[in-house]
Amino acid sequence: MASETTIAMTKKLFENLQSDLKALSAEARKKHPPVKEASEACMLKLRMILSKPTDLFSELLSSSSEIVQPFIMGCDSKNPKMVHISLTSMQRMIQHQAISATTADNIIKSLWNLMNSGIEELKLLQTAILMITTNSIVQHESLAKALVLGFRLYFTKDSTTINTAGATVRQLVNVVYDRVNTEDSVNSQEPLEPFATDKMKMPSKIAPLSLRPCARDGFLLFQDLCQLVNADNPLWLTGITEMTRTFGLELLESVMSGYPRIFLEHEEFGFLLKERVCPLVIKLFSPSLKFRQGIPSAPSPIPVEKPYFPIVMRLLRIVQALIKHFYCLLSTECEIFLSLLIKFMDVEKPMWQRCIALEVLLKLCNDPKLVRSFVETYDIKEHSAKIFYDIVSAIGSFIQTLFMPAVSNHQSSRDGNKTPDTQGAPPSMVAGMPVGSGVTPQPAFVYKNLWIPLIMNVPQTALRPVLIDMVDKLEPPVIPDGYALTLGFASLLEICHSVEVNVLLHQNTVNGTDATHSHTKSQDDELQKALVKSSWAGLLASLTLLLEASTDEQATEAILKAEQSYVNMSGVLELITTRDAFVTALCKSSLPPHYQLLILNQPSASKPHAERGHIRVRSLDMKTSPSYHDDSFDKSQVVAVGTALPTLNMPASSLQNQVMLTSKNISCMRAILSLAHCHGSILGSSWNMVLTTLQHLVWILGLKTASGGQLKSDIHANESSGAIITTAIMADLPVLSSMLSRLFESSQYLDDVAVHHLIDALCKLSNESLEIAYNNREPSLFAVAKLLETGLVNIHRVEVLWKPLTAHLLEVCHHPHVGMRCCGAEAITSLVLAALSYKFVPPLYENKRLQAMLLAPLRELSVISQTDVRQKQLECALLILQNGGETLGPGWPTILQVIGDGANTQGEVIIRTAFQSMQLVVTDFLPLISPPCLSLCVEMAAKFGLQQSELNISLTAIGLLWNISDYFYQQRAKITSDIIKDEDPSLTSSDQLWMCLYSKFGELCVDPRPAVRKSAGQTLFSTIAAHGDLLQNITWKSLLWKVLFPLLDNVKSKLETAPSERERKGPEANILMHHSRDTAKKQWCETQVLIMAGVSRVFSIKKEHLEELDDFSRAWAFLLQYLERASLGHSAEVCLAALRSFQELVNGPAKEETNSQSASPQIVPQQSIQRDGSSSQPSVSQTMWNTAWKVWLNIGNKRTTPPMTIQAAATVDIPSQAFLCQLVLIFPKIFTHVQDHFVCDMFTDFSKVLSQTLAVPIAGDTSPFLVPTNYESTLTPVQETVIDAYTCLCENVAHIKSSEKLYPKLISHLIKCSEYATRVPTFGAVEVKPPNSVKGLTTGYIASDMTEFSEKCMSLATEVYSKCCSLDSVVQEDTLKCIIQSLSTPLGAKYSCSSDSTWKLAVQCLLKCVRSGLSVPKVKASTSSTDLWLALSKALSDFLFPKVPANESQSLAEFREDEKLDCLVVEMIRKDILPFSSELPKDFIASVLQILNRGSIHSQSPNAPVSGKVRHLFTQKCFETLLQFSFVNDENKAASVSQVAVQTLLTRCVTIISDYNKDIHLKQNVPSPSQVNEVVSAIQTMTTLISSLQKLSQDSVDHSIWERIISLYPHLVSCIHSKSDSVLVELEKALSSYTVLLNTPAYARK
Repeated sequence: MASETTIAMTKKLFENLQSDLKALSAEARKKHPPVKEASEACMLKLRMILSKPTDLFSELLSSSSEIVQPFIMGCDSKNPKMVHISLTSMQRMIQHQAISATTADNIIKSLWNLMNSGIEELKLLQTAILMITTNSIVQHESLAKALVLGFRLYFTKDSTTINTAGATVRQLVNVVYDRVNTEDSVNSQEPLEPFATDKMKMPSKIAPLSLRPCARDGFLLFQDLCQLVNADNPLWLTGITEMTRTFGLELLESVMSGYPRIFLEHEEFGFLLKERVCPLVIKLFSPSLKFRQGIPSAPSPIPVEKPYFPIVMRLLRIVQALIKHFYCLLSTECEIFLSLLIKFMDVEKPMWQRCIALEVLLKLCNDPKLVRSFVETYDIKEHSAKIFYDIVSAIGSFIQTLFMPAVSNHQSSRDGNKTPDTQGAPPSMVAGMPVGSGVTPQPAFVYKNLWIPLIMNVPQTALRPVLIDMVDKLEPPVIPDGYALTLGFASLLEICHSVEVNVLLHQNTVNGTDATHSHTKSQDDELQKALVKSSWAGLLASLTLLLEASTDEQATEAILKAEQSYVNMSGVLELITTRDAFVTALCKSSLPPHYQLLILNQPSASKPHAERGHIRVRSLDMKTSPSYHDDSFDKSQVVAVGTALPTLNMPASSLQNQVMLTSKNISCMRAILSLAHCHGSILGSSWNMVLTTLQHLVWILGLKTASGGQLKSDIHANESSGAIITTAIMADLPVLSSMLSRLFESSQYLDDVAVHHLIDALCKLSNESLEIAYNNREPSLFAVAKLLETGLVNIHRVEVLWKPLTAHLLEVCHHPHVGMRCCGAEAITSLVLAALSYKFVPPLYENKRLQAMLLAPLRELSVISQTDVRQKQLECALLILQNGGETLGPGWPTILQVIGDGANTQGEVIIRTAFQSMQLVVTDFLPLISPPCLSLCVEMAAKFGLQQSELNISLTAIGLLWNISDYFYQQRAKITSDIIKDEDPSLTSSDQLWMCLYSKFGELCVDPRPAVRKSAGQTLFSTIAAHGDLLQNITWKSLLWKVLFPLLDNVKSKLETAPSERERKGPEANILMHHSRDTAKKQWCETQVLIMAGVSRVFSIKKEHLEELDDFSRAWAFLLQYLERASLGHSAEVCLAALRSFQELVNGPAKEETNSQSASPQIVPQQSIQRDGSSSQPSVSQTMWNTAWKVWLNIGNKRTTPPMTIQAAATVDIPSQAFLCQLVLIFPKIFTHVQDHFVCDMFTDFSKVLSQTLAVPIAGDTSPFLVPTNYESTLTPVQETVIDAYTCLCENVAHIKSSEKLYPKLISHLIKCSEYATRVPTFGAVEVKPPNSVKGLTTGYIASDMTEFSEKCMSLATEVYSKCCSLDSVVQEDTLKCIIQSLSTPLGAKYSCSSDSTWKLAVQCLLKCVRSGLSVPKVKASTSSTDLWLALSKALSDFLFPKVPANESQSLAEFREDEKLDCLVVEMIRKDILPFSSELPKDFIASVLQILNRGSIHSQSPNAPVSGKVRHLFTQKCFETLLQFSFVNDENKAASVSQVAVQTLLTRCVTIISDYNKDIHLKQNVPSPSQVNEVVSAIQTMTTLISSLQKLSQDSVDHSIWERIISLYPHLVSCIHSKSDSVLVELEKALSSYTVLLNTPAYARK
């Protein structure tokens, strides 16, 4: 792809060249024939090259001289158009690199000629650039000629040409040295001569032969540039007619700055720098050195030349490049240059010259390696100039002179600059910007009313030099206001940065250097110290001045960082004087101007005092009003106003003076904090100064001690003390507090000596605060708080610090001042906690001596009687458990004793704290407590439960007992062997703990407080349920007879003696309580309910264990009797709960028994085998279940027996519906155990209880929730449970041995219950309101709606009968008759029933029972039982032809549904009765046919208006049934059935056809479609009847039937007037059937 592209580009070049040649030939046609001929020849040459199959580009390159010749001739013609065409074509060839070296030389010559002629100068420059930059074929003289061409054009008069030529020359120069770099990057085997300096002392136009070709060109070019700048003739760039010094200096500087590697790698170029450039620069600097502005020059024959800005600026750029890039080559020369720069900054020099020199120094100081080289080369040497020291001093002097108003104004006037209006006094408006309070001021420095702006944010952005880059200026510019100071400020910061980088880099290198380099390390240390020593004095003076004058936060921050850096470096290098000087400067800057004299000028605190080890002098500054309130103090910067910190020698009047802090003071405070935090290890004795300063600042800012030793701002305290904290500093107070905390947290990284200095300084401050507090002055808690923080973070070396630290804090705890005492107590407890939680090696529980030392201060706090100290001690004990209870080991008895003492106190706060510790012990540390202490834990938890001060604690203590029980279960194997023996020797060690636990629960269950009783009871039984499997049989026996049963009796006795009225006095008198719990008796009822339920549940879920007891039957009977008595009591709540407990008791897992006499299968629980090895466990005996049955019957009979008199009804306690539900729910559970011997007498008792239960009315206040509304009929809860009981009995009756005798009784009882829908039972003499008669709440009692219940019983009776209808006992008891008689009532009532569902269900049941009963042969054979068939006939007749019609609002759809039921009855007659007429009584069959006859005629519904409600389907069914049994041919059938049926059919047909004929003859009465259908059916019937009678024998048909058929003929003929097609079609068939009847038959004639 690349080759194809190259070919295409070559062809395109050929095309362009041919086009250019054509244009050139056309242009030269008239005046320049040689050019025309050369162009045509060249075109022919191009065609020949194209015609050859060789490489086109190679051919073009080899023929480039011939091809370029026409274009050179065109250029020589001087014709503008031809020159333009020729240059364009040559540029094309140059771009495609299609010219050879010879061709290039020819083109250069042609360009030179054009240059001399002044034609197409811009085009010439473009061509020259292309020639040099495209490839490197132009070298040596041709290259020099091209460069000269550019120089010559640079000095033309056209500005465009000058600018273009200048850019071209710069680019060409860069190309020359780019070629040198490229040449150096390629390895060459060409031998070169060695470098000889002797041959280079004099300039020569021949380059050294030790250089390669491109380097030679570069050497000669640089040499000629030096010649030109020095006003000498060039040796290589011959032809240059003129040259400016500024342009030459600019080119020299660009080469040195852009290509320093060339000068460093080639000695020849380095020689030029040393021998040509440096002397040249020194020579050109001469005017600037001799000039003294404003000072008369000495008499001289030669006048002093004034410095020329363009030359000086470019010379300084060259100096900057020489020092920065070639310092290693020119160390001596650089010393001269640096000295010159320092001299340029003299105050006598022009300001622009001083600033530009400072710009160069700024660039140089920005390089840390260069700064290091300065010191290493000059300053560190004994007899050498201190260049770096002089630089720093010069910059400092420069800055200081700027703050001298006279000097500053004098300089400005000498420079010719305008004096800024801002200098002299800080104005309120500067450059149109407001400055003052409430406005953000312009960054500036203000010193002694001299205001100098800071023109840019130096710390954030690098300062870009302004003057040294003004290469286009001919005159020195006006120096912006504040630029000089900004430049000096930036230079100081860069010096600090460079020194810091060198020192820190050295320290990092030293840390990784081994001992073998100790000599080198020593030399490096000296060098680092020399760096700091050479710079610190000048920097400190300048930075202190700038810090005092700074009004900008960012500038202040930069200064503070620089001072911090020097403190760090001085400390690291062990320069004590330097470190203390910078620390003192920082501390002074952080305090108000004159307040610092009080603090920092005191005698040394290290000297001993007579009592406390301090020397204090009275401050003269505080005796009078502070002088910082004068006009020089900038109040706009004030951010906080506070009071002075009291001292022992301070008069009381001085304490009222206000102390003001500015934002700068806060910034300095931050700097001190940062310094101490990051570099505390090097502060040493300076800690005293730092901490004293911080204490005073904290006091002024109003920071108060908080928990953990931290300091926080207290707004209310500040307001009360008169302190003012502005919003500007309010948000910074938490940050300052956090920085203070981090400062002391960082002490953990200090060595022991540094920590000793820190703690010693803090103790001295604390002792002073104690003395102040003794004098009734408010002390500072700063030292105590920070002692705490320091101790906390240095726990790892506790043995070094513990005794002196805690001894001082204990002294503080004994102080009468509350604040000091509390702060000391918190410090000790916090330290103890931290020490105990620290991971010592070896662990603390293995180091008894250390543990005793750590707990000693906590024990000593017990002798202090103050409540606050005691509270903190208990809180400490709690935290010890929370943070390190697992490491206590031998300390557990002490901690437990402290907790126990807290439980005996009356103070609620103490109790709460102690109980929290108790909670933690139980929940987290029981495994760590030795087994002998477990019983103590139980007693302590119970003690907290029994205390009467805190209810919540009592309740929680019960939960702790539950946790202890859970621990006993999990660790039973561990505690069994070590527990203390109880008084009962028969108990194992584990059971002793359980009995202790259960006994404590028993005590709590009879606590006077209901909530405690409830919680204890629930927990007791949950514990038994969860962990009872662990108990031995004898322990179970003890649990029953010593805990549970006595608990039942105790609760019962408490209930009997509890008052029934609410207390009117005491704390609970005004508490709003629910009416069910507003008296003590009701509350004890709740407790009894809970205990009964719990004991019953224990019997239920632990029955397998309890059955193993030898006296389980007695315990079973005892509990049942207790529940029976409770259920018969007067409390409805207790009664209901007793039944629920009864149900829970019998809900235990039932065991299958083969028979009532056989023993139940043995079950071997795993726990039983593990305990005693026994594998037998007898089941509950039948006697116990009989006892449960009797208890159930007793409860049911006694609670449901109705009162028979009015007097008894007035006092009777009628049970609630919930009670009755619960009573009935128990039966299925008992029945599963007694069903094997469930005899008829038991059923009788059962049915009596349930009948009485159903009769119990509903209380009026509960009726809205139990009694259904008029529009619904649902079961009440009692009815549902009764139905469930009946269902259970019905489902299981088949498994009862006496089931055959029981079936009739069961069905009879269900039938009786089904009659409740029409006959609601009564409850003795109790006055009961009928159901649905009352809405809402009412008084008295309301009867239950039995409709749905009766239907359920009806369905159950039907189902049971259908299963047992073939049993002899059922047949003999006439059960079917009883069912039919019972169903007759709703069937006969039909539409008069209270619910339609009743008679509809009765129909279904009747059909099912009749089908089931008639399917039994014994029932059919009982023809003697006439009552059965009479009852059935009457039931059918009453249902099909009801006496009460349907409601007029009945819809047609509902009518049709009812008709379907009627049809089902007819269908039953057709299928189940008439086919067996020979087996049934004749009277019954006759009555059935009579019903069908009546149904086939009586088609209109009773009393129905003419509304279309006619039972057509029913009538049709009846008629079809009659018709079916009218054509019976079987002689075995009764003939009377057919005769009666035919007579009935004929009567029906006559009636229908006659009515139809009357209607069609009356126009007003048009027959309805239903009447038409009826006529069609009647005519079809006649046709079928005639056909059927003809097939019978003559004797089997009565003569009267034929007569009635013949008499109907006229009526049929009358129907021919009908307009109904269906009638006419059937009429035709019917008349045709009369054909055989037109002649009287033979037997008829006889």
